[in-house]
Amino acid sequence: MKLSPVEQLFTLFNETALILQEELSCGYLEALAETGENLFQGTILQEKLSELTLKRLKKVYEEIQLVKYSNEDIRKAYQLVILKGMKENVQPNHQMTPDSVGMLMGYLVERFIEQPSFRLLDPAIGTGNLLTTVLNHVHKNITAIGVEIDDILIKLAYVNANLQEHPIQLFNQDALEPLFIDPVDAVIADLPVGFYPNDVRAADYQLQAPEGHSYSHHLFIEQSVRHTTPGGYLFFLIPNGLFESEQAPQLHEFIKENLIVQGLLQLPTSMFKNKNSAKSILVLRKKGEGVKPPKQALLVNLPSLSSPVGMDNILSKIEKWFQENKG
Repeated sequence: MKLSPVEQLFTLFNETALILQEELSCGYLEALAETGENLFQGTILQEKLSELTLKRLKKVYEEIQLVKYSNEDIRKAYQLVILKGMKENVQPNHQMTPDSVGMLMGYLVERFIEQPSFRLLDPAIGTGNLLTTVLNHVHKNITAIGVEIDDILIKLAYVNANLQEHPIQLFNQDALEPLFIDPVDAVIADLPVGFYPNDVRAADYQLQAPEGHSYSHHLFIEQSVRHTTPGGYLFFLIPNGLFESEQAPQLHEFIKENLIVQGLLQLPTSMFKNKNSAKSILVLRKKGEGVKPPKQALLVNLPSLSSPVGMDNILSKIEKWFQENKG
């Protein structure tokens, strides 16, 4: 039975990562980053590999020419091997944004942002899956920037971007520390939910908690707004309970002061393990001269994303909203 392009690439990434993992005595995800780098550079970069390992790697690498595959096939296969690695070595902050959400995010970015070229920031880039999904689905000239504190995740994001030939500028740092980047026209983020342990740093934010640790997802929103140009758009994947916590009144106030709510798209709960982990996409616009609010915000309860009829109906409604509210 002939393997699909994604299956072919998955096999390539997985087999070579396993070979390197054994030979280098490292974790699967590190080995995956190493094999991705080999593929991108077109040569085996690791020194001191045994003759047998070199032969095995060369044989697998020569069977596949990456240029024959689409960016989306490469991204999906790479995402699947990362998921495999994460399942084996689960860390709570390593969560991948689902594909369908990335595509929906791409659609919203394409529709809301009218200029043909713009700067886009993902302050919690992780492995780069959400950002590269958006880059693959938005047909405009995008200068992309990503920030990630985790060493392994940013290495995977770097390889992910290289394999798909996306020139993403990456910063390996805590995104809530000062960011030395020029303002951007748009931000996308799957917000890291939880408490931010650095109270001294949090004190620099309007959204710091009155007492105890602040919510990192609130601080990420504020940091994103700081780095967005007036009139710029922000697309956040948020927990459904974002506006129900004890710190929510502060967040409400901050949004009212600095932003205009464009839309809230509630994702189907069937996508998530349970109701409590369900999420929505919140679309905001930074206030600025001549920036008018929409006649009404786009409020949508999305059906199952695998239902073509349901999705068609919803997309028609969204398109109608754009015709009535944009401009």
